[in-house]
Amino acid sequence: MKIGVPIEIKNNESRVSITPAGVYELSKRNHQLYVQSQAGIASGFTDLDYKEAGAEVLPDLKSVYDVAEMIVKVKEPIEEEYELAREGQIIFTYFHFASSKPLTEAMITSKAICIAYETVQDEDGSLPLLTPMSEVAGRMATQQGAKYLEKPIKGKGILLGGVPGVTPGKVIVLGAGVVGIQAAKMAAGLGAHVVIMDINMKRLRYVNDIMPNHVVTAFSNEYNIRKHIKTADLIIGAVLIAGAKAPKLITRDMLKDMQPGTVMVDVAVDQGGCFETTKPTTHEDPTYIIDDVVHYCVTNMPGAVPYTSTLALTNVTFPYIMEIANKGWKAACDTNASLAKGLSLDKGKVICKEILKMQEA
Repeated sequence: MKIGVPIEIKNNESRVSITPAGVYELSKRNHQLYVQSQAGIASGFTDLDYKEAGAEVLPDLKSVYDVAEMIVKVKEPIEEEYELAREGQIIFTYFHFASSKPLTEAMITSKAICIAYETVQDEDGSLPLLTPMSEVAGRMATQQGAKYLEKPIKGKGILLGGVPGVTPGKVIVLGAGVVGIQAAKMAAGLGAHVVIMDINMKRLRYVNDIMPNHVVTAFSNEYNIRKHIKTADLIIGAVLIAGAKAPKLITRDMLKDMQPGTVMVDVAVDQGGCFETTKPTTHEDPTYIIDDVVHYCVTNMPGAVPYTSTLALTNVTFPYIMEIANKGWKAACDTNASLAKGLSLDKGKVICKEILKMQEA
């Protein structure tokens, strides 16, 4: 199969979808790899690395799309890529269709085969291709939140972990999934007081078992959220409903109950966000302030640490890439139930029920 690896052109996205090691393994099996020049440079991989592994390096985005039977990306295509996708071409990437109607309509029009990383799902309900990026984003949420609590960037002026004789900061984490657990671990490691909230009692019991005593759990409902946000320093939105828009757990009117300089980090922004006041931001311009509350809503948080993120992502995506390349997308989806759940669009036909719900809304 002819596999294309384009440069990620979303704002400040520095990851790459295949490493030279992946190119080498695919090339051994007689697949042809076409990598856009400089695609891996921000992740630490040169054009020479790819050439030595067996890839052909192409000069521009169009060249890669034109030759490839399968495009493997990290982030969803943006507007200038819409017309490059063609009928029957496989595009394997994070799509997050539920948060973008224009992207959905463009991919339907292209009649490409769209397989979304974020909805590939194992029998136990886990999302294997989302997990490593959720781990990175969860840890970064606390790291970024701690930074934006600093006074020069309009935060409260609080050190999350405190110091002897000074009370540590309070962190609320909405969601006890992968993102929430990692965010809570980082906050706990800094010494902050952490409240992690969820509607799933099994997850809360798990948190209670594995976390230190300064991490406490609370059932997630509007009453409890309203109570805890009044004293929070950092609020992390870590809610995920696979393939669907995130619920709005913090509404605009709740901001008035927060203290000035409170920081909100919405990791769910890719799925529309779990704060009513969420709007997508970039690493270039990551924050905005509403009612004296600092919002950090960067849509590709792991892109800021591309070396770590690229290796973590390709560790889990590569087996699926290999399977699609070896079998073709139809046979791969027929024989791999987890991969089949990632199939979103088939030559203009909507497969994912969550996309249908979005279109009907």
